[in-house]
Amino acid sequence: MHKTLNLEELIVSKQLEKEKETERGDLKIEELYDLIIPPGTVVSIIYDIVEEFGLEPVTRKIFVGVANSEERELLVLRGPLEKVQAAEKFLYEEMEAWIKNQ
Repeated sequence: MHKTLNLEELIVSKQLEKEKETERGDLKIEELYDLIIPPGTVVSIIYDIVEEFGLEPVTRKIFVGVANSEERELLVLRGPLEKVQAAEKFLYEEMEAWIKNQ
């Protein structure tokens, strides 16, 4: 039986990893940046980005100026600048390929 991709489980598993690193004292203080994941992004692409670039998935309330202009909770992937920039490039390339194949 196959496993369904679930973003909540991904977020929880990465938070547990981070807590274990904190307990061991492996966590380094560094500047972190957020890559905002657009709503509707293919979940398998998000999983690939998290695993390949080692980014931490978290949710953040962000003002969205579409239609009713409201604050929404969006998924962001957090990490060092170089990894976030590489992940952003990967995200757009993968989304473009996915759109062309539809």
